[in-house]
Amino acid sequence: MGTVVDATNKGNGSLAIEKKVKVVFVLGGPGSGKGTQCANIVEHFGYTHLSAGDLLRAEIKSGSENGTMIQNMIKEGKIVPSEVTVKLLQRAMEESENDKFLIDGFPRNEENRAAFENVTGIVPEFVLFFDCSEEEMEKRLLSRNQGREDDNIDTIRKRFKVFVDSSLPVIEYYASKEKVRKIDAAKPIGEVFEAVKAIFAPVHEKILILRRGCINNSLTMFKAIQAKPTTKAGCLDVRTAPAIPT
Repeated sequence: MGTVVDATNKGNGSLAIEKKVKVVFVLGGPGSGKGTQCANIVEHFGYTHLSAGDLLRAEIKSGSENGTMIQNMIKEGKIVPSEVTVKLLQRAMEESENDKFLIDGFPRNEENRAAFENVTGIVPEFVLFFDCSEEEMEKRLLSRNQGREDDNIDTIRKRFKVFVDSSLPVIEYYASKEKVRKIDAAKPIGEVFEAVKAIFAPVHEKILILRRGCINNSLTMFKAIQAKPTTKAGCLDVRTAPAIPT
């Protein structure tokens, strides 16, 4: 776990607030289904879902000085500085009563990643990577009826290229630190979530599952032994007894 300090309060005389939080980055190409799975994780495991894009749009809508600056940068075709986005994420974590967060679609590039770790001091627990072929993602994006302007073949392929060029290096960075949990996102939604649950299930639940498996195996073996023929003395006939696994 990392400690997050509200850097947005620094420099204005406010007391910086600290709390320990658990952060999971969620990455995947457009159409990989990460949004759907984030909703499932929130429902089943109690995380708070944060989207960098949603936070930027909300800040613009608020009419704040910061929001106006973000809006002007976007209008001028400029990239919003990583530190601005990171501080919005940081503020959202501080204002939340939760201490577990899914950060969706971020970091988009190495600059984002470095800024997040430098500003917040947080290292993610892991990166949940929804791996899906471009062919499958393209099919999904073209078939969905959301009326999105960017759901046409040319812009979709540009988005794929941006993801490969910018976000894959982030995934490779965390993979080198053994922090990537890759999910086959080409499968049906239910099967994908089963794989996700295996990653998020608490350790004690995994232990219970293993114990149940051992008990079931023992019961199966006991029933098999009882079903085998015995000698007149009531002892197990070793010639027909099942082998006991070692």
